[in-house]
Amino acid sequence: MPDGLEKGPPSCGLSAEDIEAGFGDLHKPLNSIKAIAAAEHCIYCYDAPCVQACPTSIDIPTFIHQIRTGNTDGAARTILSENIMGGTCARACPTEVLCEQACVRNHGEEDPVEIGLLQRFATDHLMAAGGAHPFERGADSGKTIAVVGAGPAGLACAHRLSMLGHSVKVYEAKAKPGGLNEYGLAAYKMVDDFAQKEVEFLLEIGGIEILYNRPIGPDLALSDLLKSHDAVFVGVGLGGTNKLGLDKEDLNGVEDAIDFIERLRQADDKSTVAVGNDVVVIGGGNTAIDAAVQSKKLGAENVTLVYRRGEDAMSATPYEVELARKNGVNVRLWAKPQSIKGDTHVKSMKFERTRMMNGKLAGTGDSFKVPADMVLKAIGQQLSLDALSGVEIAGGKIAAAADFSTSMKGVFAGGDCIRSGEDLTVQAVEDGKQAAHAIDTYLKGDANG
Repeated sequence: MPDGLEKGPPSCGLSAEDIEAGFGDLHKPLNSIKAIAAAEHCIYCYDAPCVQACPTSIDIPTFIHQIRTGNTDGAARTILSENIMGGTCARACPTEVLCEQACVRNHGEEDPVEIGLLQRFATDHLMAAGGAHPFERGADSGKTIAVVGAGPAGLACAHRLSMLGHSVKVYEAKAKPGGLNEYGLAAYKMVDDFAQKEVEFLLEIGGIEILYNRPIGPDLALSDLLKSHDAVFVGVGLGGTNKLGLDKEDLNGVEDAIDFIERLRQADDKSTVAVGNDVVVIGGGNTAIDAAVQSKKLGAENVTLVYRRGEDAMSATPYEVELARKNGVNVRLWAKPQSIKGDTHVKSMKFERTRMMNGKLAGTGDSFKVPADMVLKAIGQQLSLDALSGVEIAGGKIAAAADFSTSMKGVFAGGDCIRSGEDLTVQAVEDGKQAAHAIDTYLKGDANG
């Protein structure tokens, strides 16, 4: 835990039971009756815009029709055939600005179809039922592929490669699989250890082995993996974090929001996770929102989220921003960090108000101070380059062609570590899936000389 913060909740009086209750499921799942009623709201459009808005191109009208007619397992297979991590995406992806925003019901000033909740209903039903895995492993090709990273991109790639008949070894730097699904999403979005249950379900197809605590680096280079495998897929995500560039950034109580979220996600008892009384979160994305809301749920008295631009420029969705406000987070816009105050432990932060001048963000010279005994930085992540020798880097990410191939023959990449779209779980899954097909094509071409 951060130095200077005592174990357990602050003096606001939240009990361990209150804290646990505060981290209950953000979206209550549908029961069968409500699922059928929600499915009835869909008009089953031809060339449905919701499908076009889904990065994994799930046939949404079909799976909703299957739910309506009682074929819930069939609905799950329709979803999972395009997005093997459809359970997580139903919980954590911003469906309100993807498929649900595209729903034609919006044009009639009606509520859109509850696509996310219906997707969760179907996938949860299939996983809870047990039984045989819904997809079969292809005939053994004799080829072995190394997948670097057991996050959404890597796992989706591994599963599809197994469907295509290839054997996969996944090299994971941490002690558990799941990537950001396990370590980086708010606990109230992924209750009941769902990230691990989903990985277990995915691995039921067979042909996939995960090796833990095996980061690429000096002892395991990409060139080494190519010597022992027929191809490599890199799905390492963004392991580094951006800095504020201010003096005293290393004071006790100042840390990266992603580390705070990971500590909370891995805690058996959330009431033991240290949090300040006056928490300042810096950033405008979903990580900032997750950190701010969870600080309040842990019992912080005052949580202030500060973003340098206006609300329209925030990468967090309007739903997420409103969620923060409903949970008592004070959202302050148009302000940038100016200095950190404190001796050994942070005591406050000074911010300068900003505005747009000639199309550029500029400081106004007007400043204000916010008390802080905990500062969580959520100003973006970056690719850790040390272990990626041999592949071209462009704009801070791995340069990848349309088929996800890199400058290193036999090495492919996808997910947040390349530029392929939004930095979302659903996009990472799509990258992994499509990269698997590209690897399959590469291996077949290589075999044919």
